[in-house]
Amino acid sequence: MAGNELSTKDKTALPDGNTDLETVLAAWHAATLRLERTHSALQSEVCRLTDELEVKNRELARKNRLADLGQMASHVAHEVRNNLVPVALYMSLLRRRLADTPNCLEVLEKIEAGFTALDATVNDLLHFTVERDPRRQPVDIGQLVEEVHAALAPQLMAQGITTTVDVAAGHVVAADRDMLRRAVLNLVLNALDAMPEGGDLIVTSYVAEEGVELEIADTGPGMSEETRRRAFEPFFTTKNTGTGLGLAIVSRIAEAHHGDVRAVNCPDGGTAVTLRIPHRILKAAA
Repeated sequence: MAGNELSTKDKTALPDGNTDLETVLAAWHAATLRLERTHSALQSEVCRLTDELEVKNRELARKNRLADLGQMASHVAHEVRNNLVPVALYMSLLRRRLADTPNCLEVLEKIEAGFTALDATVNDLLHFTVERDPRRQPVDIGQLVEEVHAALAPQLMAQGITTTVDVAAGHVVAADRDMLRRAVLNLVLNALDAMPEGGDLIVTSYVAEEGVELEIADTGPGMSEETRRRAFEPFFTTKNTGTGLGLAIVSRIAEAHHGDVRAVNCPDGGTAVTLRIPHRILKAAA
């Protein structure tokens, strides 16, 4: 009798045992899936952080190399500048003595042309290596553009370049005027180099969400992908002459103002380079 009762109890307990086991297995399976998803997410995050760290390390190494190069270039530029001053004086004296000898003057003019190119290279090196915080003041972009345009008017006319300036009145930024003028001058000169046979120079400014932007566009041949990617690297150039520091100096000036500079090819040909000065700098300066 008792044996029959035990048997009956075992039979009724068996289904309950199966139910408990299935619940435990289901919970285990769900926990395992969650762990797998978490592990996968962690692996992805580790990969992302590793890639980001590699990029930062490469950028830091590049900046360290540029810092060393900048110190060396600054020393060389100052030494060359010190020696150019008396050379300029001697050439001036020589020109006076050779005033009546056209053949000699022709040779002297070639020497002076080489001297001018060397002086420009030294100026580029000095501007590139200068490390100082911007002395911010209100700068009217329209007036600055007109000033640069007036300074380059003879060259623009000689190259047959038509200029269109569309800068709204009242576009004022808080910036270092000398640095910003240098940046605009370099951008315009870069555009002129792209149009040796003439073309159109278009200068536009507008207020964007991230800051006041000044765009300088040309109708030249445009940039190849590699040139566009490396355009702001120091000493990179596609020209037969020049230091390759013009756009690098612009990039330095943009970074000093917590802004940026970018280049794109225009749909109808040519290149547009945009210099951005953030709004937050304007507010801070005001």
